[in-house]
This record gives sequence, structure tokens and C-alpha cells, in this order.
Amino acid sequence: MPGEETGTVDHRSLHERIAADLRDEIMNGDLAPGAKLPSTAQLKERFAASNATVQKALGLLKDERLVVGRAGAAVTVRDHRQRTMRPASYMAPAAGGARYRWLTEAEKLGTRARSRLLRVAEVVPPADVAAALGLPEGGTALLRHQLLLLDDEPVELVSSYYPPEIARSTAIEERRKIRGGTPALLAELGYPPRLSVDRVSARVPTQEQFTALRLPGDLPVLRTLRVVHGDDADRPIEVTVMVKAGHLYEMQYEFTAE
Repeated sequence: MPGEETGTVDHRSLHERIAADLRDEIMNGDLAPGAKLPSTAQLKERFAASNATVQKALGLLKDERLVVGRAGAAVTVRDHRQRTMRPASYMAPAAGGARYRWLTEAEKLGTRARSRLLRVAEVVPPADVAAALGLPEGGTALLRHQLLLLDDEPVELVSSYYPPEIARSTAIEERRKIRGGTPALLAELGYPPRLSVDRVSARVPTQEQFTALRLPGDLPVLRTLRVVHGDDADRPIEVTVMVKAGHLYEMQYEFTAE
């Protein structure tokens, strides 16, 4: 039984445990897109569960948009739900006049991508952002807060913070979209991105994240704190917090041996 080797017990409800095991099989590819899940009878036997418990577990996976099915029909894994994000592919500024690279990279996967600008303001940022920017206590930064959507589904909340001495009197502080995104604008202003450092963690979603991303339940989000440096490696030109649904995405990073 799970937990026997460590002497611990999974205190979640049985339907949550069933959903967790099936979710893992979907995410790791054992149950591929289009594959049929085991029948209710098979799941009842495998997990020593009642019909009602199995249906509750399947209901969670349907709410999470991982599977699709109806009563009396086979439940199948939804197609193209898990997305692999490759941050390095859209770090460089877009070419002159081109769209923001996150949008063009997403559309290469056959999706319709767009962004919705939610807020532009000078604010006191969260403590980890302020520390990354090297701000004094109570110091402010220029915030651009937006929601990214694929096929009209919200997929990521993005909060980008800029040092006031860089952003003031530029399009960064204007409430409008910037052609090519801020990386392109920063490059035009003489601050091309040279080094990006990501810190990725799993978090319980905040109220804003839960509603904006239309999350189905108590599943974690992936939070990336990205610090972008220009020519001066000691001086960040941008710090961004990106939040996406943890059950629908994985991050891919590529490294070379030194």
C-alpha cells in the first residue's frame, strides 16, 4: 500500500487519491491524448472503490479539463491539454515590428494567442521582486499586469516590474499594448536582455489567480520569478512574476555542461 515504506498515510479522500493517480498517468503520458481511461468497473477493482467514488474522481479530472466523457460512455484524455513551455524560445526581443514572441511561439503550436492588459501603475512591489530589483524599503517600480490567453482560455497571469529610472516617460508606463512586447522596447531604449534567471515554485493560488485563471479546485499553480539583466549583470532591467495552472503545464529548460 502507498505510504507503507515511509510510515505515512495519505489523508485525502479516496476520490481525490484516485484522481491524483490518474492525473499523474495523464501528465506523464501513460494515458496519452485520445486514450480511453480504464472502465468504471476496472477502476472500482483497482482502487477498491464504489461506483460513486470513481465518478467523483472522474468529475475532478473533467473539471480540470484533462478528460472528457459523459455518463454511459468511455472517458478519454483530452487532446493537446498539457503544454510544454520553453522560456528560452521567447527571451530574445522580437524583430522590428513583429509581435511579442510569446504570442508567435504559442501560435506555432496551432493555438490562437492573445494578451489582455489588466493594469499599468507605479507600485510598491512584493518583497521578493523588490529585493531582485535592489529597491530600498518602500521603493516603487512600474508594473505592467496582463493575462495571456490561448484559444480564449486564460493560461497565465504576468506581472512585470521595471525600475522607474528606466520606465518613466516611455511606453512602459502607458496603458496600451507595446508592439513586440517590452523586451523589444527595452532593446530600443538601450537595454537589450542578456541574462535571464528563473526561480520556479509551486504555490497555492491566490484569490486573483484562482478566478483569473478559472482554476477548477485546490491544485497548485507554477510561479516563476524571472530576473532579466541587460549589459550590466548587476542591474536588473525587468523582474516578472508569471503564474500558470500547474496541472496543465510543464517547464522545459536546456543546459550544457561547463
